[in-house]
Amino acid sequence: MKAAEILRNIVKEKLARDEVVASMTIRLTRGVEIARMAKTAGFDMIYIDLEHSTMTLDMTGQICLAALSVGIAPMVRVPANTPEYIQRVLDGGALGIVAPGIRSAEEAREVVKAAKFAPFGDRGAGGALPHLEYRSFPTAEANAAVNDATMVIVQFESAEALDRADEIAAVEGVDMVLIGVNDMLASMGLAGQHEHPRVRDAYARTIAACRKHGKHVGVGGLSTKPKLAAEFIAMGARMVSTGTDIQFLQAAMTEKAKQVHDMSKA
Repeated sequence: MKAAEILRNIVKEKLARDEVVASMTIRLTRGVEIARMAKTAGFDMIYIDLEHSTMTLDMTGQICLAALSVGIAPMVRVPANTPEYIQRVLDGGALGIVAPGIRSAEEAREVVKAAKFAPFGDRGAGGALPHLEYRSFPTAEANAAVNDATMVIVQFESAEALDRADEIAAVEGVDMVLIGVNDMLASMGLAGQHEHPRVRDAYARTIAACRKHGKHVGVGGLSTKPKLAAEFIAMGARMVSTGTDIQFLQAAMTEKAKQVHDMSKA
């Protein structure tokens, strides 16, 4: 058996077929059960958000392992775009990283270098990986398979990133640009104005740049605006970050409590 036969990334496969990827974000749940639940719900991808949670690296690795086992792609948004975070989450089982706050091609290249083995980067070898079921393969074969499966998703969260969309999308090794609408709007002095024309302009410019360089675009920060997200999918975006486990749980709890209170009014 070859390394590439063991290691699959369902997200990359769906994107190659021009299909839309459904993702959810994990900030609250510490149990590995969330991976199976996400798979049962129909998600293609999870990303564990270490930028905005107190999740440990140990728990992150456990959830990634569970996701690999059930056939859902685990990604991790790192708290800082540095090798010590990127290397450890990838060695722990992540199939890709989400790099927040990217503002230049140079920053994107540094993320790629940390995420990829030579000749595409300088990620260090740490021995048998969970992605390969801890099997031993010739180094060249294993590294090539892991490089091919590992995704680099960079986030645009500022007007500065938009102005450099073309050069960032051109960076070899970047697979996707995920637009973080909320932080982007805040940086523009337009916090919360999801329907502002500059949001559509941001997507139009980013999609054009990514299409030019054979990259993909993800929709983030629009969990409460499904019609707007659908508009950007129609424009060419191919991944939707649907919201966090906190949002999903709170919405279900609120609905159930309302049902009971409504019973007493009947």
